[in-house]
Amino acid sequence: MGWVAFGSTESPNGLDGSHSDETAILRLLTWPARAGAGLGMRAARTNSKRPGRTKSSRHPNSLQFGAALDHAVVLIDTICCLAGDGHLIGNQSSPDVKQLRRAIADHDTPYLFEQLMVAFSMQGISDHAAYTYMERHGRLTWRDLDRATSRQATCCKLRSYWTFHDCSYRKEAQTCGEPEILPVCPVPKHDLRNGRLNQTGYSLFMFIRDVADGDFVGWIDDQLHDSSKGSIRRREMRMRSALVEPLRNLFGVSDKVLNMTLAWLLISAPPSKPLWLATGVNMIAVDTLVHNFLHRSGILGRFKAEHQYGPACYQPEGCADVITRVASQIDARECNPNYPKLFPRWVQHAIWRYCAQLEMGICNGNEIDDRFRCGSKGCPLFHLCDRVALQPEEPTG
Repeated sequence: MGWVAFGSTESPNGLDGSHSDETAILRLLTWPARAGAGLGMRAARTNSKRPGRTKSSRHPNSLQFGAALDHAVVLIDTICCLAGDGHLIGNQSSPDVKQLRRAIADHDTPYLFEQLMVAFSMQGISDHAAYTYMERHGRLTWRDLDRATSRQATCCKLRSYWTFHDCSYRKEAQTCGEPEILPVCPVPKHDLRNGRLNQTGYSLFMFIRDVADGDFVGWIDDQLHDSSKGSIRRREMRMRSALVEPLRNLFGVSDKVLNMTLAWLLISAPPSKPLWLATGVNMIAVDTLVHNFLHRSGILGRFKAEHQYGPACYQPEGCADVITRVASQIDARECNPNYPKLFPRWVQHAIWRYCAQLEMGICNGNEIDDRFRCGSKGCPLFHLCDRVALQPEEPTG
């Protein structure tokens, strides 16, 4: 299976390295189907009147909101024309996807646990390095942890998911939150790349065992079914939150990686689970490239939604919320007729692709001196963008 790195070497100011979380999830989602996917699949559309667009009147300040939405749609729709990936969902008939679909249909929790752990294991390191380490040292399996936790817990923290906190195991230092019992604790027994991954593995295992009652697929089904009830408005966001909010407490897994991993899993589900696909296409992963683009372009400013990168990106009026609003005005079927009309994950991915150094590489800290307004006149959006300086120099004197 073609697992690749989830680790990002991107720096806080938007400088990105050669291995990013989005590159990884792109490969996971597309499998072998990406041959021929070009960046310039269509001509850029930079007109300010997009056919079929409707304005929202639900915002408290509808005139200001409407102008901000118009501006954002023009910019991001153009980006989708330039950088939208026509193969983001990938080849649903490939052996890898078929195996994953069978695991979902069969409620094969051990298999799904192991695939999630492979994804989480690739945070913060290149795909080659992470994959090589796993090949040499093995991978964490459901059976490993089921066996390790079948005996009476040597540490009070291992009694349940709810007691597993402040473990603080550090592999190199060989220390933890209860150092006196470390020699008999099962957590260090697994030769993973670092102590954080050992804690992530136990956290995920006990979540599935204790919270999901051993059936991860059944838990997802129940969460999506319950949250889909009621008003159709913002239903997809309720379903997304029903999964993300509980899983956000897993140790060592960021919101960004969690959203990308869930997007991969949900979009790969069999047709018998339409709520999975409806939720997966709405899983938005905000990294610093996406956040900084929304800031530089003036989109956040016009929505009066400026904020620091981090958890605020997923709060109301944050980056994810803004992208969802813009995506509601963009028809993804223009890129691929097999896509759903509303596809926020695809819109977010197009923004990332437009910015990432190894993709189009247009809007990032390598190309722009963020002390000043962007001067890249070759950018297709130059005359539409507000070109906000991210780190303006303080006036002297």
